[in-house]
Formats: sequence, C-alpha cells, structure tokens
Amino acid sequence: MTGQENVLLEALNSSRILTSMITPAVLISACGTLIFSTSARLGRIFDRVNVMKGEVEAIITGNISYPEERMRHLHGQIELQRRRAILIQKAMLSLYTATLLFVSSSLAIAVTVAYGSSEHAWIPTLIALSGGLFLFVASALLLYESRFNLRFVHRSIDFIELLQKKAEEQKK
Repeated sequence: MTGQENVLLEALNSSRILTSMITPAVLISACGTLIFSTSARLGRIFDRVNVMKGEVEAIITGNISYPEERMRHLHGQIELQRRRAILIQKAMLSLYTATLLFVSSSLAIAVTVAYGSSEHAWIPTLIALSGGLFLFVASALLLYESRFNLRFVHRSIDFIELLQKKAEEQKK
C-alpha cells in the first residue's frame, strides 16, 4: 500500500471522524428541541387567535357585553399575536438554517478527515460557526418574542380587571 492509502485507512478506522462529528450532533439536537418548543408556541398563537375570532364574532352578533371595550382590546391583542407569529416564523427559519449548517458541518468534518488535508480543516469550522450565528439569531428573536407574550398576558389581565370594575359599577 502507498503512504496515501495508509493515511486514508487510518483516518477511516480512527475515531477522529465520529469524535469530530459529535459537537455538531449536540447542536443539531439543541436546534431540534428549540424547533419543537417554538412550533408549540406558534400553535398557542393560532389557538389564541381562534378564540379571539370567536369573541369578534360574538361582538358582531351582539352576544357579548361591553362590545366597544372588547373590540378595542381585541384589536390590540390581535396585533400582538400577529407580531409574535412573524417573530416566531423568523426564529423557525433561523433554527432550520442552523440545523442545516450543523448537519453540513458534520458531513464536512467527515469528508475533510477522510479525504481532505489539514489546509481544508477551516471549512467545517466556518460552517459550524455560521450555524452558531443562526442559532444565536433564533434565540434573540425568541427572547424578543417572549416580551410580546408577556405584554399579551398583562393586557389580558388589565382587561379582566376593567371588566370586573365595570361589573361592580353596574351593581351599584
């Protein structure tokens, strides 16, 4: 066997390939977990919007008290949900891109170890760092989105308190 064939066999037989591929695999798993929880958040937004749609329909048909206050409240809440959905969609795009880049870096590591040379070792690293950047962007978007969710909750509580106050005033 030639020296090149020995190096190739040694690279394929060693655990370097699998060991090098573990870090991207952990990051892929992290992205998968975030994708799962983020898609659940999007589902909750969909559910909330459907409930609000029912409330708007009840206001239109005249089957609900305080229609003006409710419509005003619902308008703001629906806008918050729209902004949240846009942020979550952007976060999902970033998470899927990060996953793609981590899978690509894992494959690039395997190809570089098996067939490449040390002068090409920067390629998988650059791909993985790009994936990390997209993971960072997704995390920042989700952090920003969580502030909208908190605002939604606070507005809902404020509205409930307004309804309670109006009901107490009517009793007097």
